[in-house]
Amino acid sequence: MEYIPASANSQGKILCCECGTPIPPNPASMCVACLRTQVDITEGIPKQVSVHFCKQCERYLQPPATWVQCALESRELLALCLKKLKAPISKVRLIDAGFVWTEPHSKRIKLKLTIQKEVMNGAILQQVFVVEFVIQAQMCDDCHRIEAKDFWKAIVQVRQKTVHKKTFFYLEQLILKHKLHQNTLRIKEIHDGIDFYYASKQHGQKMVDFLQCTVPCRSKASQRLISHDIHSNTYNYKSTFSVEIVPVCKDNVVCLSPRLAQSLGNMNQICVCIRVTNTIHLIDPCTLQMAEVDGSTYWRYPFSSLCDPRQLQEFIVMDIEIIRDQKQGAGAGIRSNRHTLAEVWVKKTSEMNTSLQYHCRTHLGHLLNHGDLVLGFDVANANINNEFVNKMNPHHLPDVVLIKKSYDRSKRQHRRVWRLKELERDREVMDTDNEGYALSIKVFFFFLTPVTCH
Repeated sequence: MEYIPASANSQGKILCCECGTPIPPNPASMCVACLRTQVDITEGIPKQVSVHFCKQCERYLQPPATWVQCALESRELLALCLKKLKAPISKVRLIDAGFVWTEPHSKRIKLKLTIQKEVMNGAILQQVFVVEFVIQAQMCDDCHRIEAKDFWKAIVQVRQKTVHKKTFFYLEQLILKHKLHQNTLRIKEIHDGIDFYYASKQHGQKMVDFLQCTVPCRSKASQRLISHDIHSNTYNYKSTFSVEIVPVCKDNVVCLSPRLAQSLGNMNQICVCIRVTNTIHLIDPCTLQMAEVDGSTYWRYPFSSLCDPRQLQEFIVMDIEIIRDQKQGAGAGIRSNRHTLAEVWVKKTSEMNTSLQYHCRTHLGHLLNHGDLVLGFDVANANINNEFVNKMNPHHLPDVVLIKKSYDRSKRQHRRVWRLKELERDREVMDTDNEGYALSIKVFFFFLTPVTCH
């Protein structure tokens, strides 16, 4: 403790009124040692305070109910500790505050404080002392709900009624990219989709809003009353959000309704889905005409896939001819500049001992050459149960719809030195055709984890 004189105008000395020691004049007429015995400016300030710390998420409790992330000896932790002393320290003037080093595992945080206070007759005293903060373990509400596992306030049920889950793989990478899985209590994978469990309704609503901006879907919300306090008039609900994604994925062959095909620029009813984002991107393989179908339009004029990936057959290109000038009909929409229209003669690889060939138009003219392998849907020999296809003129149906070029997957996988990240989730036994597509999904721009090759 040291004494700071209020003024230094007098050059003489006086005797302390208690011990008689010569001192410079001051309003109390007492030396520092006698003032220390008479007045303690740290009185009322606790020298030992408790701080609650959650071991699971490594956060500190900031009263009344906020948990904050703070590193040791950081400005955030210093501010949190000083707030614990806000009431008693408001009666003095805080000059300086800093950490005193302690062992990280000691569960102790020490602060060295310098304070000033005006005492007898305007004299100002300054004192330095140490306050010890004891770290006590306490589980936060979020970690408590996670450990309970079954305690949830909202569930988001995402469903897609398809055999394969290409759209789900794409959606999974977007969720990882935007870190929307961090607030989940549990992620459960079932046959038709995924369930996300949340501790609050707001987090569930945020996930639903994200899905509506990312993929074409429709949602429905409901809630169930759990308890009701008649005294405080408070209600406890569990909310359920049901999200249904359109059952159309990339590389699907679809048949549009006549009314929808006309509204999209008089395009053909048989189209190929080349991409699914927040809209369904369709291309007419006979004219290269493009169209986008959003979620609301789809549910007004729904259409389904004509085949699943297991029905695609392998064809070999016997001859190809690029179509340079293609006249567009009246009211036609935009054409794709990334694809090339071509007439192709193909033969099934399973029928190489026969002379049967198929002729069709394709949008893959920029990729195919003589002798290439291509996957396509054999429309001529398929048993299609679709109301729009049954009403079409048979002469307007193509014999084959080519989907994508076929590559040797074993060579491409050998060159791959990264692995896609996945959501940590509980799995159930599922009977879907996802294994082959999980390896061949082309999301090259999300979360590539290097793998050491030996």
